[in-house]
Amino acid sequence: MSRAPVPTQPASRSTAAAVGALPSRLIATFSGPVGFALKIALLSIVNALSVWSLTTLASRDKWVPFIVLALATLAIDGIYLMRRAFPLKFLIPGTIFLLGFQVIPVLYTVEVAFTNYSTGHVLEKNEAITGIQGAALNQPENGRTYSMAPARDANGKLVLVLVDDEGGRAYVGTPDGLEPIPSSAIRRDADGAIVSAKGYRLLKGSELFGLDKQITALTIPTSGQKAIRAEGLDTAIELEPVLRYDRAHDQFVRIKDGVVFRDNDRGSFVSAGGQELEPGWKTGVGLKNFSRMIHNPLVRGPFLRVFVWTFVFASVVVLLSFSLGLFLAITLDKKGMGLQRLYRSLLVIPYAVPGFLSLLVWQGLLNDDFGVVNRGILHAHIPWLFDPNWAKVSVILVSLWLTFPYFFLVSLGALQSIPSELTEAAKVDGAGAWQLFRKVTLPLLLIAVAPLMIASFAFNFNNFNNIYLLTGGGPATDQPIAGSTDILISYTWKLAFAAGKGADYGLASAVAIVIFFIVAAISTIGFARTRVLENVA
Repeated sequence: MSRAPVPTQPASRSTAAAVGALPSRLIATFSGPVGFALKIALLSIVNALSVWSLTTLASRDKWVPFIVLALATLAIDGIYLMRRAFPLKFLIPGTIFLLGFQVIPVLYTVEVAFTNYSTGHVLEKNEAITGIQGAALNQPENGRTYSMAPARDANGKLVLVLVDDEGGRAYVGTPDGLEPIPSSAIRRDADGAIVSAKGYRLLKGSELFGLDKQITALTIPTSGQKAIRAEGLDTAIELEPVLRYDRAHDQFVRIKDGVVFRDNDRGSFVSAGGQELEPGWKTGVGLKNFSRMIHNPLVRGPFLRVFVWTFVFASVVVLLSFSLGLFLAITLDKKGMGLQRLYRSLLVIPYAVPGFLSLLVWQGLLNDDFGVVNRGILHAHIPWLFDPNWAKVSVILVSLWLTFPYFFLVSLGALQSIPSELTEAAKVDGAGAWQLFRKVTLPLLLIAVAPLMIASFAFNFNNFNNIYLLTGGGPATDQPIAGSTDILISYTWKLAFAAGKGADYGLASAVAIVIFFIVAAISTIGFARTRVLENVA
């Protein structure tokens, strides 16, 4: 008796079925005890991090963030341990990331824009006062010098073992003052360096790593207002204050001549003659940073010039990229064209290569003396990156290289979505190629592409990478901050990190807010025009 053969499924079909069933199997696995154990483990990690953060916040008296973090941790525990809060389990992670990466940075930028946060104004006022007092110490004419060695006492506290260079008397210096010790307790080498001290363990070698700030900050009071402070790792000198802080009147007085330095309500102690003590402190300044963009010629001049160039750069790049991308899309949108897929793939390569790599490669290609463009192609000496006008041309051309594939893809898709009946009807009515493009193809194309052009304009308006990696904003001009090719975002970066005597985060944040409103206004107008195109179509 023969048996009929049992039909078997093809291997490809069984593999596809197994792959399709994988998500449901994973859900079933992680919905049981395994999933519960994983959830408890993740919540334990979150709670451990929260406890550590809460401890740190409490030690620094940051009670508002302490309360917010504690409530948020309890809420997360409750949501992920309750079965009924199923939707919130998916909303909470997205909300946390939205707050962490969008809302909080925006609010912080707005807050900084109304402060004097900059180099020399990063501390709280009480910290600035302490810093001024610590910096306002000079060596008097008859001040003593000491041979010194950092050490630990029997309790492990940091002290300074000192030997007076004049009398040879030995001391141990602590924050409470000088304590004499027998000279015989100190042993020195032939060069006079302290090599041991009875009852104390000298710090040497790797033990000194990371202690330089603590050693420098250790101040040992002596007679009157004088104090001893370390200078390096083997010498200490006696210092006396130059300034005296009057807490009752919140002012500093220079001891030598009685000059008074008062709080100017802008984060600094300033004398009547305009001399300013450093460091200052962070404080609110209202609309001062925005006012500087209008009234300060050192800020206003570069800002207006950079704004005009930014607008020209973004507009030209978008228009040229769209035009070239559309031209190539129309050219390659021909049925039956040979090697069509190969051509399309080649045109997408600039878009597929990471932008920062392309920019660095182009920087080398456009080198005046050794670049391939000058030496191998044009056989000329064109200062692509070092002449103000040629540098602008270079930035636009390289940005065109990076952007046109995007508009090529977008335009190709939009062209293929235009109903063929419309173009056929236009041809029947006697429309030529140009009329067909201008009256039918372009209006229908702009309905889909115009919003993307607006988005591309906003992107290029803030295209930091193209400027920074290609020209660095240069070449330099007669203005100290903004270079020839700087756009507003690179100008803002220079204000924040490389302007004046250092970083000026307050002014940079104010400029960032202005940039936001400029882009928002242009985008609003652009989208309004897009609706007009829809009505026309």
